[in-house]
Amino acid sequence: SENSHWFGAHLDLVGANSLGLFYLAMRKGLDALDQHPRVDRRRLAVTGLSGGGWQTIILSSLDERVRVAIPVAGYSALISRLERSGDTGDIEQNATDLLQGQDYTTLTAMRAPRPTLLIYNAKDDCCFRAPLVKPYIFDQVKSFFHLFGKGDHLGWHENKDPATHNYQLDNRLQAYRFLVQHFNLETWNQETPVGREVKNYEELVVGLPEENLTILGVARQLAASASRKLVPKESVRSQRNERRRQRLRSVLRYREVDVIHNWAIHNTRNRGVETVSYRFEFSDGLVAAALWGKGIATVEGAPASIVLLDEGMSSAGIHVSNGINRGEQILAVDLILTAEAEPRDNSGKSEAARYSQLLAAIGERPLGIRASHLLALGRWLKSYRQAARVRIDSRGRRSQVVALLSAALQPQFFSEVCVEDGMGNLETLLEIPVTYQEAPELFCLGLFPDFDLDHLLTLAQPTQVKQ
Repeated sequence: SENSHWFGAHLDLVGANSLGLFYLAMRKGLDALDQHPRVDRRRLAVTGLSGGGWQTIILSSLDERVRVAIPVAGYSALISRLERSGDTGDIEQNATDLLQGQDYTTLTAMRAPRPTLLIYNAKDDCCFRAPLVKPYIFDQVKSFFHLFGKGDHLGWHENKDPATHNYQLDNRLQAYRFLVQHFNLETWNQETPVGREVKNYEELVVGLPEENLTILGVARQLAASASRKLVPKESVRSQRNERRRQRLRSVLRYREVDVIHNWAIHNTRNRGVETVSYRFEFSDGLVAAALWGKGIATVEGAPASIVLLDEGMSSAGIHVSNGINRGEQILAVDLILTAEAEPRDNSGKSEAARYSQLLAAIGERPLGIRASHLLALGRWLKSYRQAARVRIDSRGRRSQVVALLSAALQPQFFSEVCVEDGMGNLETLLEIPVTYQEAPELFCLGLFPDFDLDHLLTLAQPTQVKQ
């Protein structure tokens, strides 16, 4: 079954949110306990390890019925996620917009003054090592409990045996002691043997209905129910079309940026062709890598083509040579999250998906950022290189979408958009399905309910689009 947590990203595409589904499911469990005749409603607790740890703080910070919360090795602050790739966590843990103006530190502080024990492991082999997490979680939150005169209601335990990612005996004993203290239970010294009561996997399987949906199935169902109205082609300049364009800017969190400096890294001039390698710095602090070129005999101010390929500009040879042969100047570009402008860890592994989810979590939209950079480069070609007109030559799904979005956001800016190896509609992302790692920026919260590729084609008019 489709059990990879990356499939939760497909819910963003259709305007839902995997964290919201998790929260509703957890609330159902709490409701069941709250209404159970043999449960003391005044003494409800939530605890869990890892994914269960961040789910613990989400539920217990938002629902005041949770008297005691004991998250175990479940989360860290945003700064820790930026510092260490191992601390990023699952995509649903970094839900879109979740960290816009607040953090997991905030959620922990929201527990005050309700008793909360934070358990982390000294040498965790998964994530969230105790000494690295403590300054941003426990140390920054304890003062909130002191404001209520309940400093002892926030506890901290650093597990050193076995010190790895665990909820073994040492951590369980700490949890029991905390529950005994704050639930006013009888003094307790050791764990009750329950070996005979522990069931095996086969005994615990309850089965699921045959029609039960996976998360991807939920996304497909929501996509099928989407009702999107296509703006008539004859109303290109209508107020309705402009309202649609404003909606698109809102979905993308689009903000216009400028090239503030073009760093000339290297140049060549031989065999009738001149080139300059650039690193473009934008006013939002981000960068793109590019190669500009033209025939030496080509006049200044010649038309320009921006070459945008999913596999990166290192594969743009035929596109560059074709453009130069047409008498154009060419700008082959790697936008942020692609090829040379793709963040990588020390081993060279791509971190595009990690940074995409963190950007989305703090309220940005990587797809909107890429579109703003593409338009900024078009303006640079028109001003710095005096290009009479600018077209886009794209290949691949990722490049197709950002090219069409840019043309839809500013119609008449590009003279033409050519798309090679694109897709027919956004539903392709759900049907193949395309994974989040393959195209992280395309899983933009709420894009699909209001827009598909045909909508972008209409909004881009009178720009010619060849697919």
